[in-house]
Amino acid sequence: MNLSDFHVPYVLPTALLALAFVARFQMLVRAWRDPDVRATALLLGLATTVFVSVTPINIHRINAMTGVTNIAAPWSYSLLTAFGASCLTMIMRWRETPSEQRRRRIRRVYVIYSAIIAGLWTTFLLADVPVERIYDLDTYYANTPWMREHIELYLAGHVTSTLIAAYMISRWFAKVTGAWLKAGLICLQVGYANGLVYDATKIIAIVARWSGANWDFLSTRLAPPFALLGTTLVAAGFILPQAGPAVSHWYSDARDYRRLHPLLRTLEAIEPSAARARVGRWAPLDLRLVQRQQRIHDAFLRLAPFFDDGLYQQVYDTARTARGETRARGLAGASAIRAAITSYQQGKPVDHGSQSAQIGPDVTDHLDAISAALRHPFRISSLRDRTFTACARTPHDVAHPDPADAHAESTTGSGR
Repeated sequence: MNLSDFHVPYVLPTALLALAFVARFQMLVRAWRDPDVRATALLLGLATTVFVSVTPINIHRINAMTGVTNIAAPWSYSLLTAFGASCLTMIMRWRETPSEQRRRRIRRVYVIYSAIIAGLWTTFLLADVPVERIYDLDTYYANTPWMREHIELYLAGHVTSTLIAAYMISRWFAKVTGAWLKAGLICLQVGYANGLVYDATKIIAIVARWSGANWDFLSTRLAPPFALLGTTLVAAGFILPQAGPAVSHWYSDARDYRRLHPLLRTLEAIEPSAARARVGRWAPLDLRLVQRQQRIHDAFLRLAPFFDDGLYQQVYDTARTARGETRARGLAGASAIRAAITSYQQGKPVDHGSQSAQIGPDVTDHLDAISAALRHPFRISSLRDRTFTACARTPHDVAHPDPADAHAESTTGSGR
């Protein structure tokens, strides 16, 4: 049987964990003195190393490179034990505010699990395990002196850390309000449940060996998928509360950045008031979004003397009768902005009388809706035509034309 056949299921979780570690690396460098940041780095690093180490092909490589038969066993078990301790301390950091009591409890966990790791190496060195076993080491050496204790010590440590972590989460879950943190805790609980199934199958298979039976399939076939899924979910449970808000923020920025593109493209005809700073395509998304918003507001300042508030209100009143508030604001803003750009290009500002020329919150508070409306120029033109037709048929306007309205209509008419 080719060892590489068992490599594929480990690739995805290993890649995801490595990606999470790389994504957090900049923060780890900046805030390395923060104990919580170091704890996050330790957890992600251990989880990634665990998946790399327990891959069957890499177990064989570790044995071959060191020249020590089955040395991959204490190495992998030590990593898994350290990962369990790291998970326990991370839950403590989440649940409790920083205090001397919390620091003592965290140190106690590290001391206990360091002792377990020392015990794993001691028992392995005392054991006689001359035959390399990649898949069935636990059951093959279940009756071997010291290797038996080695396996028991690992399973006891794993069961203990899993039960304690699950208990702490169950006591804490009802008090949690954040959606991402709750999602993470759910992943943790499901992951720990899979871990307990893994432990149970291993223990049953080992006990069967002690009694002279052979139930090795529980350890070699049934247990590994539960271990793989459980460790993946536990790692994901710790990643979600930290990465989730960042991903949500990035998605929100990406959505806003994309939505503002039609509006920015429409405003490209407006000369900037100052030289624009160059921001590359690979610059952080939030920086590119801020620059896009600044360019839009800068264009509005230049466009304000040409913006016709009367046209905006007329189109808005027409659109509101058939469309919702948001779409009406978007169509009115888009129509008035297009007309203002035409007036700007023709050098014909609107007479605002004694009022200062500005584009107010009726427009600036609805940039997304305006940008969406600009995707449909024919719809904007059609609505303006209906608006002018309705205004022309109004008896009051015919009998008592207002000079300001007449000037505004002539200006916006030129914008069409």
